[in-house]
Amino acid sequence: MDTISRRQFLKLSASTLAGSSLALAGFSPTPALAEVRQYKLLRMTETRNTCTYCSVGCGVLMYGLGDNAKNAKASIIHIEGDPDHPVNRGTLCPKGASLLDIVHSESRLLYPEYRAPGSDHWMRISWDDALDRIAERMKEDRDANFEHETPEGHVVNRWLTTGMLAASAASSEVGYLTHKVTRSFGILGFDNQARV
Repeated sequence: MDTISRRQFLKLSASTLAGSSLALAGFSPTPALAEVRQYKLLRMTETRNTCTYCSVGCGVLMYGLGDNAKNAKASIIHIEGDPDHPVNRGTLCPKGASLLDIVHSESRLLYPEYRAPGSDHWMRISWDDALDRIAERMKEDRDANFEHETPEGHVVNRWLTTGMLAASAASSEVGYLTHKVTRSFGILGFDNQARV
């Protein structure tokens, strides 16, 4: 725009003035879009959570509709990034943006299952049974393989036949407690997907 004629200047000025006048008169699409979104999510229950995919720990907002107490099955119908979360500030990667597909997936595991040795199918068991089985197996293995000291007489108090894989999207406090519990068992093999 090195050279602009008087006619072009007047056209540009008139179109700018008309556009700003229409926006001030209420014809701007921004408030209408915000009101539509607010109306769409108005009757839903908002829940803050952490994305389950990786170790980044992005914050998500999940919107549910329905109430089990009022004969309407509760269901999550919308998931988006949490704009107030310090990690992702409202953005989500492609996997995080597809969390709604995981929630409603037919192959999503909703309860513990057990497959007996030599069996060809899985059986549904309760959470109490699953946790009891894990505790029993851990105790059996620890009692059989715990080392109090080395052959040279050095005290080591370690349990090398079992390891623990933890979730790295947990808070610092949960990570600290998980580390303390794992080490108190004598477990040395301890890792998570963040590799810290």
